[in-house]
Amino acid sequence: MKRLFTFALAAASLFAAGAQTTQKITATKANEYGIIYTLPNTVLDITVETETTVKEPGEFFKYAKKYLNVDNPIDKKSVNTTVKSVTVNSRGVANPEERYIVTFKPGVSPFVVINSENLPLAINSEKFLKQAEIELPTPQKAEPTPLQTSAAQQVISEEMLQSQSSAKRAELAAAQIYQLRQYRSELLTGQSDAMPPDGNALKIVLDNINAQEAALVAMFVGTTQTYTDVKSMTYTPDEEVTDKIIARVSAIDGIVAADDLSGAPLMLTMKITERGEMPVDDKGITVPFPKNGFAYRIPGKIEVAIKYDGDELFRSQFRTAQFGVTYGLNPNSFTDKKEPIYLIFDPVTGAAAEIGAAQ
Repeated sequence: MKRLFTFALAAASLFAAGAQTTQKITATKANEYGIIYTLPNTVLDITVETETTVKEPGEFFKYAKKYLNVDNPIDKKSVNTTVKSVTVNSRGVANPEERYIVTFKPGVSPFVVINSENLPLAINSEKFLKQAEIELPTPQKAEPTPLQTSAAQQVISEEMLQSQSSAKRAELAAAQIYQLRQYRSELLTGQSDAMPPDGNALKIVLDNINAQEAALVAMFVGTTQTYTDVKSMTYTPDEEVTDKIIARVSAIDGIVAADDLSGAPLMLTMKITERGEMPVDDKGITVPFPKNGFAYRIPGKIEVAIKYDGDELFRSQFRTAQFGVTYGLNPNSFTDKKEPIYLIFDPVTGAAAEIGAAQ
C-alpha cells in the first residue's frame, strides 16, 4: 500500500446507481494493476427548519373592545422566529490525507467501484451501500390573511372610503359585521327572502359571507401569518465541543451566521463516545498492517446534541472516520483464483461493511 497525495486516473467504465455516479475501475496491465482511491472524513449535514410568525394590528384595533368585546387585539406589529425542527445526516467526503494506491498481482482482474469523490464503495462487487435517503422539511409559504383576499375589497363601502374619521369607519365596519351575521343566520334557518336555488349555491354564498366577515373582524383584531424556512449547513467534527454556536436565529432574518449577534444561538455539543482501535491477536498484540494492504477505516463514534433557547432539539450517535484508525486487507485475498473475496464499504466512514466470497 502507498499513500498518495496526487491524483491519477485509471482506466475505468462509468455507470450510475440511483442518483449516484460511480466508476468501476479494473486492475489491468494498462494501469500497472494499481488502483487509486481515497478514504473519507465524515461530515454532518445539519438542516434547520425555522418558523416565523408575523402579527400586524388592524386599522380599528382601538375599537375592538367597544364593538366586538375583544380585550386583547393585536396592537403592534411583531415578527418572531423560532426553530421548528433539526435534522442531521452523516456523509462521507474525500480526505486528501487518506489517498492510497493498492497494487494487485497480475493474472486476474479485480475491480473497485468508487463514487464521484473517489471513495471506495466495493471491491469485486457491483453491489454497494447507497446513501440513506432522509426526508427533509420543505419551506412553506404563508397563507394570505383575511385582509389579503378579494373579500377584503368587497367589504369596503363607499361611505367608509369617504369618511375621514377612523371612529366612524370602525362603526360602519362593525355594523357590516352584524349585518353579515344576521344574513348568515337567515340563510341557515331558511328565513331569507332570497334563498340560493340549491345546496352548492348556498355553500358559495356562505363561504363569501364568512370571508367578508373575517376581513372585517381582522380590521379590529389584527392578522397573524406563519411561514417556514429551511437552511442547511455542513459541520465537520474534529474535536469534542460543548455548546458550540453553529448559527444564530434572528427574529427578522431567520437563520444567520454564528457571529451575527442579532440572533439567539443554535448550539452543538459533540462528544467522542468510542475511538476506533487496531485489531489485536489472542495475546493482545496489535496485528500489523498487511503489506500493500487495501486500506479501510475502523471508525469511531460520536454523540451529537443540538439545542436552542434552552431546549434540546436533536440528539443521536454517528460513526465517524476521523475518530477511527486505518487498517487493511491483504490484496491477495481479492485475487485468489479459488476463493476470491469481495468487500463492501460504508462510504460515510470508510469501514468494511460486508465481506464474503466473490461469485
